[in-house]
Amino acid sequence: MTLVSLAKNPVPSGAMTGDFPGYDGAPLRFARWEATRGPLRGTVCVFCGRGEYIEKYFEVIADLRRRGFAVAIHDWRGQGGSFRPLANPRKGHIRSFAEFDRDLAAFMQHVVLPECPPPYFALAHSMGGNVLLRHSIAPDSWFDRIVLCAPMIELSAEKVGVPAFAARIFVEVVGLFGGATRYVPGGSDKPEETAEFTGNALTSDVERAARNRQVLEAAPELGLGSATIGWLRAAYRSCAYIADPQFAPQVQVPLLLISAGSDRIVSSRAIEAFASRLKVGAHVTMPQSQHEILQETNTIRQHFWSVFDAYLGINADAI
Repeated sequence: MTLVSLAKNPVPSGAMTGDFPGYDGAPLRFARWEATRGPLRGTVCVFCGRGEYIEKYFEVIADLRRRGFAVAIHDWRGQGGSFRPLANPRKGHIRSFAEFDRDLAAFMQHVVLPECPPPYFALAHSMGGNVLLRHSIAPDSWFDRIVLCAPMIELSAEKVGVPAFAARIFVEVVGLFGGATRYVPGGSDKPEETAEFTGNALTSDVERAARNRQVLEAAPELGLGSATIGWLRAAYRSCAYIADPQFAPQVQVPLLLISAGSDRIVSSRAIEAFASRLKVGAHVTMPQSQHEILQETNTIRQHFWSVFDAYLGINADAI
């Protein structure tokens, strides 16, 4: 599947695209770019959140290339232009986040290591942040540093609508009795990004929200509906694994965790608590930001990039 280009969201020049085989051979879509200016600093691998797709990150990709980075990105299995496991492709489903772990390894082995210049850095959002945290305890990580935007360490009670313990019991029981591929209660085929802006829990930026909605109007096959019971069960299990007090001290890669002060999707308090247990890491809060920090207003995005540049030792005056 080719990249979707719109007047307000053009494909960055020089894109190299294709599919690579996931851990089980399933085709997963990727794209990569070379840097647009020097000094060359290596490669940033961008990892999307649940329901996201490569086109949503064109602006971020351009920002990174101007900083001297090559960029590589892929669509997780079950979303974007990658393989979808269920007969209804709108259902956001996964059996276990271990599948994402193995696809991450395949992405690095097939796309990044052979084609992209080192050193390697990771920039991940939400669900992608959860997967990269799982990787961060590996003693042989590919990444020199990892930056996580609103990483999914704990789902917010507001997002789930019921206490976490009740939701966890529910998804485990329903999954046990064969309901893993059913939508979560109240779920539907409609992508969250296609809803009206009023009440938007993702970003406070009207124009960027409209841009993302227009991408899905032009290419509805990229859209993803609600999560399944199985996805939510896998997410709770992965969050519990990461939130264990013994996990954070095992992290091997320097981390920068950035939480959104007005997040209604994941728990910013859980991110702060996790960061406090790290031996190698830092934490910053974007006070006015909603969940999608990289899709936020110019002021919030400028704050993010100033923090990013300082963490990676980039002279902002040269950008």
